[in-house]
Amino acid sequence: MDVAEPLVFVDLETTGGNPAYHRITEVGIIRVENGVVVDEWSSLVNPECPIPAYIEAFTGISSEMVVDAPRFADIAPTVFEKLRGAVFVAHNARFDYSFLRSEFLKAKLHFSATAMCTVKLSRRLFPMHARHNLDAVMERHGISCGARHRALGDAQVLRDFWFKLRREIPEAVLADAGAQSVLAVAQLPSALPEGLADELTEGAGVYRYFGEDGGLLYIGRSNSLRTRVLGQLSVRQRGPRDQKLADLVRRVDWVETAGELGAMLLEADWIRAQKPAYNRRLQGSAESVTLRVAADNSGRIDIERIDSIEPKDLTQCFGVFHREQDARKALSDIAHAQRLCLKVLGLEQSAGSCFALQVGKCRGACTGKEPLILHNTRVRVALSALKIKSWPFPGRIALREPGGMASQGGDIHVLDHWTYLGTARSDEELAGLSVKQARAGFDVDVYKILLRYFSNHPRLAWFDLRSGKLAHA
Repeated sequence: MDVAEPLVFVDLETTGGNPAYHRITEVGIIRVENGVVVDEWSSLVNPECPIPAYIEAFTGISSEMVVDAPRFADIAPTVFEKLRGAVFVAHNARFDYSFLRSEFLKAKLHFSATAMCTVKLSRRLFPMHARHNLDAVMERHGISCGARHRALGDAQVLRDFWFKLRREIPEAVLADAGAQSVLAVAQLPSALPEGLADELTEGAGVYRYFGEDGGLLYIGRSNSLRTRVLGQLSVRQRGPRDQKLADLVRRVDWVETAGELGAMLLEADWIRAQKPAYNRRLQGSAESVTLRVAADNSGRIDIERIDSIEPKDLTQCFGVFHREQDARKALSDIAHAQRLCLKVLGLEQSAGSCFALQVGKCRGACTGKEPLILHNTRVRVALSALKIKSWPFPGRIALREPGGMASQGGDIHVLDHWTYLGTARSDEELAGLSVKQARAGFDVDVYKILLRYFSNHPRLAWFDLRSGKLAHA
């Protein structure tokens, strides 16, 4: 990168972190040509939606302040001209660049520019430091700001940072670091829309690939949508396994989520409902089986389909298996390890004693040598690690997942006895999901996802949708 190129230092304030859902509330632009500031400009923007309280507290910009401000569509031509022909410089440049591209598209303007990220630039030049957010950069380089978290004030910090680097860093070193800090442009198949790489977000979420005829090819998820999609589709990055799929893709869409839990739940829900051609099918409750102690106290263990069991009886079941063969093998392995009787368990059909007793690997429940009640107790202890967990909440709940790029306030996942009903980002959506009819039966995929999440997050914020009270688990 030529350090003498025209530069525009840009900062935005927004109603949230995702350009698909949120809008710009303020724009600040400083243009530098030949090392001289030639323009400083800023404007509040009416986002045409309320500004959340937590955003107002952070930026100081309220809904009342922007009610008479222009909409972005009104100032789009002005902003477009101020950015034209210059390197786009911003702190966490992907964020600001993505928001402006989204707003320009709404205004029927196609914007594209070389974008340099000052976070990456700081990391490249000062790798000995751990923190590179704007406050850390200001403190480290003695830069002050009279209007922190306002668009023009933060753009001025970036300008001052750049000018300081030009004074203190050799030009060749700065040019190389600047080139390394430019946002990479992925080479995607020519059949995909221009600008897709710019529009993809760094946040977590779920994505879909569509083919020539609009047919759904594939659904996936990632903690970084941009990294995953570009890794699969980029001509330079994709591996042999992705080659065939990438050649078929003609359109990509995605939904960003607050975090990993929302991405896992939505992916499972979409795959089950939409049945993409190139996904391995989720197993689903209808094909899964479990181990259940026979009700007649015989000691037999039955292998039953989960969808045939009443939800209230699932706590008397053990394990979730894709196939009957898997359940049978698991039970057989446990029996051998604990010297349980295969005949009593129902795994062996023979007259008289079981074969294991004859070789000293059964304690004799099949002949009465071991009391059946003791054998049955040992069976339950041996299976206890596989016991299907009870739903740990009083009923239908709203579980808050802390916000990421998509929703700084967090997403609200509505769950009911191991069934995922949807995710809410507004009071209206939450009200609808609170009364939504749940799918009947036990949801194996949601069960496994939630068990892992609950294990890794022992402190949960959730609402009992019957009482409306916030609780913690």
